[in-house]
Amino acid sequence: MAKRPSWDEYFLQLADLVASRSTCMRRQVGAVLVRNERIIATGYNGAPRGLKHCLDIGCLREEQGIPSGQRYELCRGVHAEQNALINAAFYGVSTQDTVLYCTNQPCIICARMIINAGINKVVHRGNFHDILALDFLNEAGIELVLMEDNT
Repeated sequence: MAKRPSWDEYFLQLADLVASRSTCMRRQVGAVLVRNERIIATGYNGAPRGLKHCLDIGCLREEQGIPSGQRYELCRGVHAEQNALINAAFYGVSTQDTVLYCTNQPCIICARMIINAGINKVVHRGNFHDILALDFLNEAGIELVLMEDNT
C-alpha cells in the first residue's frame, strides 16, 4: 500500500495539476488556496480573461530578452498566486487565515498580496528565488514551508 501523503504533499500535488493549465511559455505555476483542509480557490499563470494567451501569440518577455525575475510589469500573464486570490474575490470567498500552496516560491509582488490577503502560511517548492519576497513574508509573520521537489 502506498504511503498516504501529508496535507502539504497532497495540496502541492494538486497545485501541480492546476499548473498544467498554465499558458505561460517560460514557467508553469499552480496555486491552491486552502482553509481547514478544504480548497477555496485555485489559480495558474496566464493571460487575463478574454485576452490572447502567450502560447498562441508568443512571449513578450522572450521577444524583449527580459530575464526571469525582472520587469514583472512587461508580461501578459497574471501569476498563479494572484489568480487564486482573484478567483476567491470573484466568488466572494474570504482569504483570511488560509494556506497557500504553490509550485514555486512567490515573487515580491505576490508576497505583498499574500500579506494583505490575510494568508498565514505559504507552502512552496522553491524553484524561484526572490530574497525580498522571503524577507517580507518573514517580517509579516507568515509561516513559510519549503518542500522538496520530488519530480
